[in-house]
Amino acid sequence: MQVLAISGSLRAGSTNTALLRGLALAAVPPHRVRLWAGLADLPIFSPDREGPPAPPAVEAFAAAVAGADALVIACPEYVHALPGGLKNAIDWLVSRPEIIDKPIALLHASHRGEDVLADLRRVLGTVSSRFAADVFERFALMKLSPDAVAAVLARPAEQARLRGFLDRLARHVQAG
Repeated sequence: MQVLAISGSLRAGSTNTALLRGLALAAVPPHRVRLWAGLADLPIFSPDREGPPAPPAVEAFAAAVAGADALVIACPEYVHALPGGLKNAIDWLVSRPEIIDKPIALLHASHRGEDVLADLRRVLGTVSSRFAADVFERFALMKLSPDAVAAVLARPAEQARLRGFLDRLARHVQAG
């Protein structure tokens, strides 16, 4: 299974991005996780710019989504809501075919953040018929540095949780 991992944070020291890097490192064949790093490259969404063709960064993002068997999103909560950069990325996909039947699951890097999780579940459940609300893992990593996150996720128990998450997502993908 080819997974495209998307962090909702642009911060260089993002806990969510570190969590997704940990997922990529934990993945074993037949799973492969690729971290998408183009969130900051997307222009602000405008229906007038949807194309075809859309701006090159949008076309590259849509192609990455199309090429994945599933998406995994890890996202911080900003002001009790979805950060603008991630919402912007999702907005670019709304009128495109790449997201409609794409399996999507969430990872969460905090012991809190229920508002952003509710927003993500509502938005992703709207744009994809295959949003997997029951494929979810939460890790208490808030305020840890990327190196500290890597150390936590390298523990055998956490590796097992990450691999179990990927296995559950693979079953959801296969259930079609």
